[in-house]
Amino acid sequence: MTETVLTVPNISCEHCERTVVEALTPTEGVQTVSVDIPAKTVRVAYDADRVSVDQLSAILAAEEYPVTSASA
Repeated sequence: MTETVLTVPNISCEHCERTVVEALTPTEGVQTVSVDIPAKTVRVAYDADRVSVDQLSAILAAEEYPVTSASA
């Protein structure tokens, strides 16, 4: 399992958190998603053989939550 932290500056409230979690959770290979609203980050545990950071970023961008950086 791989874990990455995505920086998502548009996260500002619980609605944002819910939208991000609901967008990423059903994605094949994603195990857990947690959002830190004050830090504007999303921590994702996933199977790197089934989904990539680029794919996760694209899903969030489609929901109007563009990712500005990702770190392990």
